[in-house]
Amino acid sequence: QVQLVESGGGLVQAGGSLRLSCVSSDRTFSSYAMGWFRQAPRKEREFVAAISWRGRSTYYADSVEGRSTVSRDNAKNTVYLQLDSLNPEDTAVYYCAQRGTPYDLENHPSTLEYKYWGQGTQVTVSS
Repeated sequence: QVQLVESGGGLVQAGGSLRLSCVSSDRTFSSYAMGWFRQAPRKEREFVAAISWRGRSTYYADSVEGRSTVSRDNAKNTVYLQLDSLNPEDTAVYYCAQRGTPYDLENHPSTLEYKYWGQGTQVTVSS
């Protein structure tokens, strides 16, 4: 069973930045696209960003486009999400997820398209 562990969340003031990390236990991590999602209280889990297996393609939700960057280091089995210009609407639990199909180049913004999930890391943005 693949385990994903997120870190880097916390409390930040509006306008600040955070860098989230997610480490995978999968030895074949480099073969799989990764995604970031978030879930705010009383809301459904929503897509934030995704990155292809080699990291050459990235995708973003409109809500974070231009102020977030997804990246990966396959040598460290780690995917990152840099969040800048944070605002209170970004407050949520952020989850990373790993696809179950290797060598994937397309974007997959649905939670149903990911096989493994982390436990999440809380991001709270104060106004």
